[in-house]
Amino acid sequence: MFDATSPVTSEEPAWSVGALVTAVGDALRARFDAVRVRGEVSGYLRAGSGHAYFTLKDAQGQLRCAFFRRAAEASAVALRDGLQVEVLGRLDVYAARGDLQFVVERVRLAGQGQLYEQFLRLKAQLQAEGWFDAARKRALPAWPSSIGVVTSLDAAALRDVATTLARRAPYLPVRLYPSAVQGAEAPAQLCSALRRAYQDHEAHGQPAVLLLVRGGGSLEDLWAFNDPDVVRTVAQAPMPVICGVGHETDFTLADFAADVRAPTPTAAAELCAPDRQTLLDGLQRQAERLRSAVWRRLDGHAQHLDRLAQRLGRPSALTARERACVQALEHRLQRALVMGIDRRRQHGLRLEQGWHSAVSRTLERHRLRLARWQAQLALLDPHRVLERGYALVTDEVGRVITSTAQVHAGAPLRVDLSQGRLQARVTGVEPSPAEPA
Repeated sequence: MFDATSPVTSEEPAWSVGALVTAVGDALRARFDAVRVRGEVSGYLRAGSGHAYFTLKDAQGQLRCAFFRRAAEASAVALRDGLQVEVLGRLDVYAARGDLQFVVERVRLAGQGQLYEQFLRLKAQLQAEGWFDAARKRALPAWPSSIGVVTSLDAAALRDVATTLARRAPYLPVRLYPSAVQGAEAPAQLCSALRRAYQDHEAHGQPAVLLLVRGGGSLEDLWAFNDPDVVRTVAQAPMPVICGVGHETDFTLADFAADVRAPTPTAAAELCAPDRQTLLDGLQRQAERLRSAVWRRLDGHAQHLDRLAQRLGRPSALTARERACVQALEHRLQRALVMGIDRRRQHGLRLEQGWHSAVSRTLERHRLRLARWQAQLALLDPHRVLERGYALVTDEVGRVITSTAQVHAGAPLRVDLSQGRLQARVTGVEPSPAEPA
């Protein structure tokens, strides 16, 4: 045992501070090389050199950690206070201060191993089902008429989105579809909120674009956005969906199913809402270009009018030329009218002569036809027959007597001659040999 009052002898050599610290460091490295430690990040600091320093703690103790620049830049985990992590590295002693420290080589989120493997399996399954196909992605509307937001009422992401939209596009109506974004009930609530937004869009065409957002967290905190039902529901949206979940380094399966992935909720709001000032500046530039174009057009027309005025010359000379042209046209019109009237008069005379000739020819044809009909009628006139000595015998009622069988003795008869009529009475009947008695 070392006695503070006893003199120092050669049998008990003294350690120099540096040698002892080095020996302790060698012993620690030999005993605790490549160990894994789990704990909560506290007092995180990124130095100007690129090295990061923080304390890893739990309920029983704490350990100072050094995360040198080379390893820190290669890490996919964005360290921050309160984050539960697993670090791989080695124990060492910082000789300048004699402090125990843990030199970190790699970092992953606590419990990330199993969850990350499950994440990869789900990603492969959903990708094979076609939910991540690039052909399904839709472009965001340049001028959305309204915006829907699916998130928690208590989420900081909601405040970020509301602040961004109020700053960039205060004229856009925003409808909130509240849902839990963490915990066992979150997947079902997220699906329900998404479907409510889809029903509104199909019924009214609003909202035109939908934001699915929440703030950052561990892989466990964001796990609801890796749920297969949530991912499939996101992919079935009738309107474009922007997924802004976590921080820039956080990825969820909902990001792959959405039409656009935003690194943060604020970025999601910026993507769907055109900046008002930018629009106003653009309108001002368009107005300036339009004003310049109008002035250029007016200047061009003014030059054209100047050239026309030069070509016009003296108005009196132009008037004289136009008057002479009008007089020539008037003379040609009068000649054309006289010639036209003369041609129509001659044509009328020719028509009149032709009409008289046609009427004369027609009358002559009818006269000849009437003469023929009169001659034929004369041949059939019974009085002409009577003029040759024949008589027409009829009974008292005017029936023609052609046979003795039609009369009897004492019957009155009428005998028509060529001149006059006789009243007779039958005194006897002598039938011809061909008639029956």
